[in-house]
Amino acid sequence: FTGRTVLITGASRGIGKAIALRLAKAGASIVVAAKTAVPHPKLPGTIYTAAEEIEKVITIIIPNQAGGRALPVVLDVRDEVNVQECVKQAVKRFGGIDILINNASAISLTGTTKTDMKRYDLMHSVNTRGTFMMSKACIPHLREGKNPHILNISPPLLMDTQWFAPHVAYTMSKYGMSMCVLGMHEELRSQGIAVNALWPLTAIWTSAMEMLAGDKGAAGSRSPEIMADAAYAILTKESKQYTGKFAIDEEVLRAEGVSDFEKYTMVKNAPLVPDFFIPSIKYHKQFN
Repeated sequence: FTGRTVLITGASRGIGKAIALRLAKAGASIVVAAKTAVPHPKLPGTIYTAAEEIEKVITIIIPNQAGGRALPVVLDVRDEVNVQECVKQAVKRFGGIDILINNASAISLTGTTKTDMKRYDLMHSVNTRGTFMMSKACIPHLREGKNPHILNISPPLLMDTQWFAPHVAYTMSKYGMSMCVLGMHEELRSQGIAVNALWPLTAIWTSAMEMLAGDKGAAGSRSPEIMADAAYAILTKESKQYTGKFAIDEEVLRAEGVSDFEKYTMVKNAPLVPDFFIPSIKYHKQFN
């Protein structure tokens, strides 16, 4: 990834930051794009602390690196002017964009009557509209990129009522991200830009998950590093060949020859909890 620039939304913590660190270890320049510029009272990490971690990783891997390969940018993916300015800053600093990772997401696991319209609008503005708008803004630069990829952190499109009935608003917003993959991968195929989705097989333990599930959820979860390693594997693939996939993290890594997944487990020997939107899995209600 040396010489390639990766723009990651929602990169101040969790899966986004884990992917940023993984790609930084491979030499990538990282645009840490997220809304958190000042510490959140309940969620650790800002774009600046994430950028500092990335810089340290790059310095260790590349001792003679002078720094400056992580660019923190305050980003609200709902704001079109802000999105355009973020992309402009990325191109100005690093000369272009080779990879876009649409990771920023809002969640509310609530039924129809319990979902207020402010929360509905937030999920659709961040998840679906934000993904579309970030992709639109980056595509002109991805056309000139090296092995260009768009990777959405979104699920397979399973038209099963069990994934809609408990939280229809959230499901629609996440499926909107996946529908971007469905349409854009074919639209951009002739331009050599890959568009794929990546989703975890199991619950992933992040600070946001801790807010939702409390301290008991870690026992059934894996660490964000499994998503980071799977993203790395996808983004190394030839963009003209590997596109339009709805990939699952463990399946991606098994195809790469990985067989030991214990290192990703938060609590050893604890039964893993499947994530939402996994084929052949029955809905689980531990977060409701």
